[in-house]
Amino acid sequence: MASLRDIKSRITSTKKTSQITKAMQMVSASKMNRAEANAKAYVPYMEKIQEVVSSIANGSTDASHPMLTSRPVKKTGYLVITSDRGLAGAYNSSILRQVHKTILERHKSNDEFVIIAIGRVGRDFFVSRNMHVELEVIGVPDQPSFADISSLAKSTVNLYLNELCDELYMYYNHYVSPIQQEVTETQILPLSDFDTSNSTLTTYEFEPNAEEILEVLLPQYAESLIYGALLDGKASEHSARMTAMKNATDNAKELIDSLSLQYNRARQAAITQEITEIVGGAAALE
Repeated sequence: MASLRDIKSRITSTKKTSQITKAMQMVSASKMNRAEANAKAYVPYMEKIQEVVSSIANGSTDASHPMLTSRPVKKTGYLVITSDRGLAGAYNSSILRQVHKTILERHKSNDEFVIIAIGRVGRDFFVSRNMHVELEVIGVPDQPSFADISSLAKSTVNLYLNELCDELYMYYNHYVSPIQQEVTETQILPLSDFDTSNSTLTTYEFEPNAEEILEVLLPQYAESLIYGALLDGKASEHSARMTAMKNATDNAKELIDSLSLQYNRARQAAITQEITEIVGGAAALE
């Protein structure tokens, strides 16, 4: 049985840990609110640019672009969005498990795919398994701007345009609610199946012509998909970390209650033992 001093030491250290996890929970909650607002504020822009691109791609017979055309797949690109730090529950592991499983099912050789990693955890995961990481960015701020990933987004689109990969998939955690995130797979390139169910019917006139508009707009649209997923993923990351820290704080409180009960029982046993020894000693003197 542990001594009173050992139990007291564990209670003290657990209380300090609970204070840290409580503080991290509050910080993550604040960051989550801002990240959620950023993700929602970006939605109108995404819907509008998607509407315009869809109007050109589906409504113009003379408009064509390599990003709209499927070609035989020789190499696939996987853009994976994870965090730079842990302590976020299953946020990273759920994404990496899904991507790794998909790669093993679709490919027989490492030469058939490339990885584009956003986040230190994902980068380290693939490097440790000898999978080729073509592009990477780490140290993305908690409230990212497009400038933080603009270089990677342009380089990712150029991988497809230069035929270094023939299709590109993106994996990230979609923010549903503060307690729910969903691992999402999205095909970025080639662009197809534009969802215009929520858009209004608008007629556009393009100058000088639709094809030249696509030449500028399609790369921007693909890059905006990546940035939108990053904002969504950041909201999911902060909500997952908030939930994880809340669970850690609750577990610490339960452990403190258990240790306090154990401490009181041990203290009561020690006092009883001392009383018994005093009574025994007094009886011996009589």
